[in-house]
Amino acid sequence: MSASRRFPLLLIAAFVALYLIWGSTYLFIRIGVESWPPLMLAGVRFLLAGSLMYGFLRLRGVPSPGWREWKAAAAIGFLLLACGNGGVSLAEHAGVASGIAALAVATVPLFTLLFGLLWGNRTTRLEWAGIFLGLLGIALLNLGSNLQASPYGAALLVFAAAAWAFGSVWSRHLPLPTGPMASGTQMIAAGGLLLLGSLMSGERMTHLPTAAGWGALAYLVVFGSIVGFSAYVYLLKNVRPAAATSYAYVNPAVAVMLGALFAGETIGAEECLAMLVIIGAVVLIGLPQWRKPKPPQASGSSAS
Repeated sequence: MSASRRFPLLLIAAFVALYLIWGSTYLFIRIGVESWPPLMLAGVRFLLAGSLMYGFLRLRGVPSPGWREWKAAAAIGFLLLACGNGGVSLAEHAGVASGIAALAVATVPLFTLLFGLLWGNRTTRLEWAGIFLGLLGIALLNLGSNLQASPYGAALLVFAAAAWAFGSVWSRHLPLPTGPMASGTQMIAAGGLLLLGSLMSGERMTHLPTAAGWGALAYLVVFGSIVGFSAYVYLLKNVRPAAATSYAYVNPAVAVMLGALFAGETIGAEECLAMLVIIGAVVLIGLPQWRKPKPPQASGSSAS
């Protein structure tokens, strides 16, 4: 098969992996927190995934980052993974449905635009319309029974989305390692911080994880972290940023469907309307990006 024919197949495979894998991680987090304490689950996940990626890259001859790069990676790993993913894990442990968690995290592009203003980024009218529509979607989401039953979980999800967005914007101004090494170092740093948080919060294993708990951890390490991120990096190099980040409005639909099929989750009318409004807002925000030249991208991982 020629390289010209392999390229579209790789592109399609990367999109499918990003949509399905990152959309499914919310369900596997829910399964995992039934056996693992939430911060411990996230910490073990990222420490294992980061160590495997770091070791592989070093074997391939990639140089080890310097101290300044490690400090930058630790700062971004704390925001994106420790606060972002850790917040999602805590929210799902508090009883928030996996589909609702994915929908709340879909608001990241809204916060990204708002935090971009701190660095002088200009926002178009269409993007402002998307921001206001997204805020309406968040309000509708909080009217649903799922988040009303867990105000703590709702607050955690908003915090997680905001932390991920702030870290994403800030990462473009820090001396991070290049390529996949950025993700490996961020995951190692975040894994250590999450395990420290687990210890300080008094999390304890009261029983051995079930087979499903071990399976969820393995899936999150291999597919959610390593394979999913590799697909994301590949897309960032080969398609427009708006296309690479289109997972933001596909993942919630995937997560809601998987949660309904395999976890018996249900969502109410307000939450269905919120999903349509939030996805519409993210599409509005993404439209101007299709017309812009591809900017330099800082590597990072998903909050999922």
